[in-house]
Amino acid sequence: MKCVSYQTIAGRAVLLSVVAAGLLTSCTSSPTASSSTASSPSTSSSAAGGVNPAAIPMGDGHVSSVPKVGYVDSCVTNFHRPQNPDGPWINASAGTWDSLTKPHSAGSVTWPNATYTVTVSGDTRTIVTDDLPIDHPTGVFPVTSADPTFEYDHNPNHIVSHPTTITLPLNPVAAASPSCVGMGPIGVLNDGVFLFNALDAAGLDGGAHEIFDQWDEHPDGANMLHHHFVPPFMVDAASHAPGSSTLVGYAADGYGIYVQYNSAGQLVTNADLDACHGTTSPVLWNGKVQDVYHYDATLEYPYTVGCFHGTPDSAFTATGSSHPNR
Repeated sequence: MKCVSYQTIAGRAVLLSVVAAGLLTSCTSSPTASSSTASSPSTSSSAAGGVNPAAIPMGDGHVSSVPKVGYVDSCVTNFHRPQNPDGPWINASAGTWDSLTKPHSAGSVTWPNATYTVTVSGDTRTIVTDDLPIDHPTGVFPVTSADPTFEYDHNPNHIVSHPTTITLPLNPVAAASPSCVGMGPIGVLNDGVFLFNALDAAGLDGGAHEIFDQWDEHPDGANMLHHHFVPPFMVDAASHAPGSSTLVGYAADGYGIYVQYNSAGQLVTNADLDACHGTTSPVLWNGKVQDVYHYDATLEYPYTVGCFHGTPDSAFTATGSSHPNR
């Protein structure tokens, strides 16, 4: 079994070991604190599959009640408005947002007791997490009035431990039909932090409108830390070789979440994926290369999971299901 570990170097993260077999030993974090904000995503337009990181198409309005490519099939439709005020990184007339200039909330809080384990027994994969990062600090939450991002997103919530045990099939199978994703955790990434869908509480593109800390995460109204997409530090740390794929987490239905590059060395895009934001292709899964279904991270909305291809574990759907995204 291997442990995922990141080392901070000049504000970036370098992958020291990868979950090659889908097995993870218990990890505890003792990250080096940094008061600086993270570097902006460095993904080039070419490496990002032709998506310009300075002009990412916004997903506003791309919410559906059925699976649809480029949309979130959302279980929730009664969104909480109004939204946060738009910052200068939003180009409303063009319908795009600039990930290179979007600011991050400040601060550096370490979580030395954070834990995240992935173990396999028989046909079951069990994930135990407390939803705290094992390999990096977080920003300061609630956001203080002295933080320059306060004018765009006050975020009054705290980061609190949420001990959770998730039981997933070792080899998930497709459900009779895809199902919608809720407004709580829809997966967990290999830093131990929950993954939410792409929407904010207003039902808009959370990646574009919401403010995150330097590791692209923030807490919701239940004080639950979460990502809305695979953060750039994980994308940067993954293999960028043409045709490569790196496992970066698990969706609530048991399928892997990957950073995958096509034969031209470009990050896959929505055009390469199905309505649930996944595809079937050879990836390293359970210790061997297999032609299996999986979800892929993209630079464009909906970023990770648009609907569930399989059957989600109830621990995910029960955790935070009644709490709105931020």
